Parts: sequence; structure tokens; C-alpha cells
Amino acid sequence: MKTISKLGLLVVLTVSLFLSSCAGSYYVSDQPAEPVYEQGTAPFDGAIWIGGEWGWSGGHYVYTRGHWDHPREGHTYVRGSWEHGNRGYRWHRGHWQ
Repeated sequence: MKTISKLGLLVVLTVSLFLSSCAGSYYVSDQPAEPVYEQGTAPFDGAIWIGGEWGWSGGHYVYTRGHWDHPREGHTYVRGSWEHGNRGYRWHRGHWQ
């Protein structure tokens, strides 16, 4: 039984290390243009709009449309943004703070 537990722990640690190594900064030479679309009306009182996000997939950035969400008490949503540097443009994901 102890061997199975140790093996399970080893698998979990390996997977978590693999996934964390996949997360990184990806640079492109040109900042992609953000698609234009209507966000529509809020589906409920107090809803806040979470703007679209760019994610790295298949060797390029792919846009995911924004959505309405519930506010988080004591937190503010910081919209994602592009940063330009020596290596090109990279996306900083939006987040709650």
C-alpha cells in the first residue's frame, strides 16, 4: 500500500512539474488585432464584463471572447494587456487582485 501511495505522489509531482514548465512567455513580432464584437447587455444585476484573453496555442496566439461574470468581493479585475519588449510582444493575462 505504501508503494502505491509513493507511486501516486511521484506521478502527481511529475505532472505538476510538467505543466508548470509548459507555462511561459511567448513572443510574437506583431501584436494581433483584437476582434471587434458586441458584448451584449449584462445578464444579471451587478455583472461585470471580463474582456477577452489571448492564449498561446499551436504556435500562435488565439483569442477567446470576453464574458460576463460575478464580481468577487474585495477584488478588482485587471484586464490583460500586451507588453512590447526587445523580443517582441507578449500577452499578460487578466487577473483578479
